[in-house]
Formats: sequence, C-alpha cells, structure tokens
Amino acid sequence: FTKMHGCGNDYIYVNGFEEKVSDKSKAAITLSDRHFGIGSDGIIFINPSDKADFEMEMYNADGSRAEMCGNGIRCVAKYVYDKGLTDKTRIRVETLAGIKELDLKVESGKVNGVTVNMGVPELSGAKIPSTFEGDKVINEALTVGDKEYRVTLVNMGNPHAIVYMEDIDSLEIEKLGPLFENHKVFPKRINTEFVEVIDKTKVKMRVWERGAGETWACGTGASAVLVASVLNNKTERSAVVSLRGGDLSITWDKDSGEVFMTGPAEIVFDGETTENF
Repeated sequence: FTKMHGCGNDYIYVNGFEEKVSDKSKAAITLSDRHFGIGSDGIIFINPSDKADFEMEMYNADGSRAEMCGNGIRCVAKYVYDKGLTDKTRIRVETLAGIKELDLKVESGKVNGVTVNMGVPELSGAKIPSTFEGDKVINEALTVGDKEYRVTLVNMGNPHAIVYMEDIDSLEIEKLGPLFENHKVFPKRINTEFVEVIDKTKVKMRVWERGAGETWACGTGASAVLVASVLNNKTERSAVVSLRGGDLSITWDKDSGEVFMTGPAEIVFDGETTENF
C-alpha cells in the first residue's frame, strides 16, 4: 500500500492491478484506524477500467462505499504517474460519480499538482438526495438539534450541505457534524461544510464527512462550497477555499457549468501489511 494525502485528507492506496482483497469494507475499517491500523480517512483501490484509464474504488473509514473524493482522485493521478502505470499527463478516471478528467502538472518526472474537472453540480433537492423540493435549495431553513440553520445543498457526485457562520475555528464540529450527517431529510446521509467568508475571493471551511468524521480537507466539499458561495452571492466564480490541511483553488465555469479544482497530492510512505482481508 501507499499512504497519500491531499491537503491532509489522507487515504491508503492499493494497486488493484496487483493486489486482491476480498473484504474491502473490513480492510477499510481495520487499516484506517489511527491507533491500531495505518491511520487514514479511508482506503482507495486503483483498478483497471474498461471505460477509462483507471478506476477509483473508494471506501470510507467506517467501511461504507463512497462515490467520489476530490483530494483522493488527485492522489490517484500522482500514484499512477509517479509509479509508472501511465505516462499520460491527462487521464480519465472512472468513479461511482462518473468519469472524471484530470490534468497533471509534472516537474522533474513527478506530479506536483493536479486539476480535476469535477463536472456539473446537481442542485435539485431530490437529487442531492434530500426531502427538500425544487430545482435549487439555497439558504433554506433547517432545524438541527434545537437550532435553526440556513443550508444550501449541492451534489458534486456526493451530497453536501453548506452552512455559513462566523468563527468556524471554535465550532464544536464533533457535536454538530453527526446531527447534520444523520438528519432525517438526507436519506443517504450528508457531508457538511461549515464556511466562514473572508472576502469575494477566499473562504475558510471545516468539513464533517459521512463515514469519516472531520477531515482536514474535502475536494468535492470545496467544490460544493464554491458553487454555494456563487449562488448566495458571497464570492466570485473563482476563489480559494482554505481548509485545515491547505488551500484549493476552485473555479465554476460560467459557459460549461463545470467545476474545476486544482490542488496538491503528496506521497507519505509505502508499506506492507500482513493482515488478510
């Protein structure tokens, strides 16, 4: 395996061309444990694909299957190039959220940055999915616990609820995050971004991810935040989203409607485990 991270959003990567794992959910739960395992937000298998250059098969730390991860897919790009699985600087990766196109920035034979076409956001309440109706869910009231919040919903291949507030650094996200994640209006649970607007070109966010808890970064979440911020007239169509683990540059193209995310991908270490799954 290879441990990698994008802005601190860390995953264990397994070469599915060579390694065979029968119980991938169990592997994700066991290996992701930060005290008794390798430690990660989940596990990603890089597999052959008959639809694209590679397939990204992703599991959260709780063993649940995930559709897509923006930080994770950048690391897939670095893995396949740096380890010689491809010599292309533009690749296509199959995910449960569709095929994503990635442009690799290469210096001295190594990838040091990746731009991902995250696709066109889905804004319909039913397709988030949620019990909200209408073509868009923008700044709508939602009671969570005993308090009312205003939420904007965006699906970037996986579901996101964006909430704007002040002083997110002092937020007790461990208490509030699970209440959003498991709220009855979200039948497939929800990723929640708590966002503080700095100015028209920069926002800060913290994220509570389904099946993983708070992570240091979330690429689909940062993309969803940019879309929500444009819809709420809080930022320009290009902005920096500052996460606990670093910054991502996000652009929502006005003509194509596609969202583009640019950020780093880093290898932490390679290793082997004697566990059988």
